[in-house]
Amino acid sequence: MLVVETIAKIRRYFFVEGKRIKQISRELRISRNTVRGVIRSGATAHSYTREDPACPKIGDFKERLDTLLKEDKKRPKRRRLTAQRLFELLQGEGYEGAYDSIQRTVKKWRHQEARQPDQVYIPLKFAPGEAYQFDWSHESVILSGIAQTIKVAHFRLSHSRMFFVVAYPREKQEMVFDAHNRAFPFFGGTCKRGIYDNLKAVVDRVLRGKERRFNDRFLQLCSHYLVEPVACTPAAGWEKGQVEKQVKNVREWLFTPRPRFQSFDELNAWLADQCTKLAQKRLHPEDKGRTIWEVFQEEKSSLIPITTPFQGYIDTECRVSSTSLIRYDRNHYSVDSKVAGNTATVRASADRIKVISKGEVIAEHPRQFGRDKVVYDPWHYLDVLSRKPGALRNGAPFQEWALPASLRRVRSTLSNRPGGDRAFVEILCKAREHGLDLAEKICTKAVAEGVIRGEIILNMIARDLEPPPLESVAVPASLRLRIEPTADCSRYDALRKEVLHGTT
Repeated sequence: MLVVETIAKIRRYFFVEGKRIKQISRELRISRNTVRGVIRSGATAHSYTREDPACPKIGDFKERLDTLLKEDKKRPKRRRLTAQRLFELLQGEGYEGAYDSIQRTVKKWRHQEARQPDQVYIPLKFAPGEAYQFDWSHESVILSGIAQTIKVAHFRLSHSRMFFVVAYPREKQEMVFDAHNRAFPFFGGTCKRGIYDNLKAVVDRVLRGKERRFNDRFLQLCSHYLVEPVACTPAAGWEKGQVEKQVKNVREWLFTPRPRFQSFDELNAWLADQCTKLAQKRLHPEDKGRTIWEVFQEEKSSLIPITTPFQGYIDTECRVSSTSLIRYDRNHYSVDSKVAGNTATVRASADRIKVISKGEVIAEHPRQFGRDKVVYDPWHYLDVLSRKPGALRNGAPFQEWALPASLRRVRSTLSNRPGGDRAFVEILCKAREHGLDLAEKICTKAVAEGVIRGEIILNMIARDLEPPPLESVAVPASLRLRIEPTADCSRYDALRKEVLHGTT
């Protein structure tokens, strides 16, 4: 192949110095056809394109090799087959050609695939307050010294790129509701449209095209905040590409290395603070002269105002066991023993569990995550304890009962006396009826005076509940009696005299 310097000499010898082709060929030791070609083409550089060599042996296996390469592309990079391995597979199927033919074909096929993008995307542009995007991600953190994987909800305003993230132990519908209740007050409003994946908490069924059957509770959320929900086309993440990219960025900014916190409340407070700080220092991707925070301040006026938060709970019917427990999300919670054996409604939110029966809340607990945890409220079992006071010693709900110190002292003292358990249960019944503060005050007084006896404490509670004596009222002089009335029993004695009746 001729180099650029040789081509320049040929052109200069012929056009400037007027040398003949035969003379140029002799001086440069190049064939006359080559010199003639350079002069006629007018090119200043020469390139050689190698034609695809004929592969008579691979011809019959070309389709099979293409199939193997397409299947191999779907595998992870570390598990993809080499050209040598593909050559051996084809040999096992009867291929008799050389390895070079396979190697060249594989190299060419993979080079063409690498240069062709899977899809071609169209840049999207949103007006202020037009839309926000939502997505979930899985991140790794250390909470209370334990490494665990958490779920992080991501929000992003499509115009200003302002973002908000909040973490949860699980990715469930009540967490979706709570995330919206946190995000919209953080933004100071909401947008006209919300762009989502086809999450189970959002979409019940994917229909043809863009049609979706949204979840009824999710539609109530959107109606409350005046948002029109829009679900992406399956496997078309580019339709909410901003929040998809945010997931990668937030993982790098906030979760690398793994942060350490004691609780989700502490973690979420830190995440909200970091969202503000990052927006204040990072430039807007389109408006390079301003930060995300500055563009967000302008967009605020276009957001839809919000009023009250959405009641983001999930209702589930359940049956109360004979031990006054209900099961929800693989954990157990106690309820009032009066409804044991009946059905009740579990109202679960992101952080609370309420149990409702006949329109009345019969139990409320902090929500637990994990498995096989049992949360007791000992007061739920007080009616049963009144009939079975012996259960006070070994009953599971009463093992770690956080009673005031004075009541714990009375319980410990009475437990060593005959009938002491029943007496203490009677004190607890009075505490439920009249308030724990009264029982604590009386027990503190009994401990101080050294009279820790059930009947004495109950008597002291009864006396404390007696109405106070009436205070004397000053009577004006004008209303006072001038002559004090005196007792006259003679009239009563007259009535007692025997009365004689006439006889016939």
